[in-house]
Amino acid sequence: MIKYRQGVRKIKTVKVSLPEKLGLEVENYVKSGWFTDEAEVLRVALQEFIRHNRLKLIEQFMKEDIEWALKVKTGTK
Repeated sequence: MIKYRQGVRKIKTVKVSLPEKLGLEVENYVKSGWFTDEAEVLRVALQEFIRHNRLKLIEQFMKEDIEWALKVKTGTK
């Protein structure tokens, strides 16, 4: 779901279930002051994952596009 707030960028709300051990680690980062709340921990983790894997994802999408184009060109499915 994307929520719209006046004067604020669009925000997509995602509900996440974590294994207990991972949830406790997230909670500990917040309690120790590294992050303001659990949502910030998850946002930063996701941003880092995307940053580290962006090139791999782009290459994968390009490969899939090329494979699709070659199938269309040759008339195979």
